[in-house]
Amino acid sequence: MNNQLVWKEEFNIGIKIIDDEHQRLFMIITRLFALKEEEKRSRRACQEGIKYFKEHALKHFDDEEKYMELIGYDELDMHRRLHRSFRENTLPALELELEREDYSPSAVEHFLAVCAGWLIGHTLTEDQAIAGEKMSKWVDLLPEEELEAMKKVIIRLLENMFQLKARVISDSYGGERFGKGVYYRLVYGREQDDKKWEILLVFEDRILINTVGKIMGIKSDKLDIMLMNAVRYTACQFVRRVMDHYPSIRSYEMVEENLLTYEQFQEIFANKQPQISLLFDTKEGYFSYCIIAPHLLEDGIGTPLDVSNAMSEIEKYLMGKEKQTKRKILVVDDSSTIRMGIKRLLSEDYDVSEVSSGVAAIRAITLDKPDLVLLDYEMPVCDGSHVLEMLRSENEFSDISVIFLTSRDDQESVRKVLALKADGYLLKYLKPTEIKNRIDEFFSRRRG
Repeated sequence: MNNQLVWKEEFNIGIKIIDDEHQRLFMIITRLFALKEEEKRSRRACQEGIKYFKEHALKHFDDEEKYMELIGYDELDMHRRLHRSFRENTLPALELELEREDYSPSAVEHFLAVCAGWLIGHTLTEDQAIAGEKMSKWVDLLPEEELEAMKKVIIRLLENMFQLKARVISDSYGGERFGKGVYYRLVYGREQDDKKWEILLVFEDRILINTVGKIMGIKSDKLDIMLMNAVRYTACQFVRRVMDHYPSIRSYEMVEENLLTYEQFQEIFANKQPQISLLFDTKEGYFSYCIIAPHLLEDGIGTPLDVSNAMSEIEKYLMGKEKQTKRKILVVDDSSTIRMGIKRLLSEDYDVSEVSSGVAAIRAITLDKPDLVLLDYEMPVCDGSHVLEMLRSENEFSDISVIFLTSRDDQESVRKVLALKADGYLLKYLKPTEIKNRIDEFFSRRRG
């Protein structure tokens, strides 16, 4: 893999003692990557390298805290808490895994990925704040003002951390799929009450490959276990920086994290209404930031990740993503009964998503181009003919196959449907087996 952490000039914050140590930590991790890749890697050399990294990281924490104390930095307590968590929780758990696995390649890879992810997030979030890159806290703001403030916070963090020029394209994102994505859930709570804040992050794969992946020197255009572990820790620190702007929840700690399938993610949106649901276009791909608070979600959403199972769970997650090769069908109908009935009918053989209106269909198609749209001909406000007209007017979507769903089979109605030059029509009252057969036949002709 030839991983290396690529130091960039913009990582410097202008404080020599901190900048020098950051560069040293980057070089140590890069050297450890090289040791891991050597066929005749010395276990002793790897042990010493990891010990060296730990010593420098802990010394760096002390130096940072002394500097913050010297300048009267008002975020000192927060930094101490973050440092303590990494020092007393993360590192010991990783070291225990190394010993238990006798420094196996997978255990070493896990250690390096976590430390690389932590170091990237630490450099791009916490330490930028030391140099004054921080924003005012949200105190006594109206909900509308709070939402606007959060948009600005996230946009600025995306630019500061990853040089992504993001823009908000929706502040009411409804959980639609976009491209090949990673769905990540973080739950925050505290001992004194049972309130929970759930953060749902969605990244298009290419964002992760072109940001954290590039910093790690990864050349592949696919996600791997090493990159995913680094992304986890970078994402956690990104969320922490956003949460820092809520004084009332700064004391909350992460209590659970999960990687979700799209179906699990969609289930959350079907059962819970996010209080904040933002969708951003970064030019490198789409990114969503959603908050559900203070409600608890039911168990079983996803397997909780920890040091003991992270490698195996991430491997299973990535294998599952690679298997997502089913044809994609979007069902558009204002009747939830029709939508869910067709989804149940086709989901075994096809990747089926569904929306309830023509406007939602356009947004869903823009985010994730389907192979086929099953489109209700008669819908309020924006009916099927309007949706088809909009699709055919855009070069990017003009080749999408559209089959109309209709409940009318009289000659005049059929003539109107065919005149719109769709790829066909289905009568809603057909037997389920006949609908399924017609869809199968349609794709069989396409392959032929």
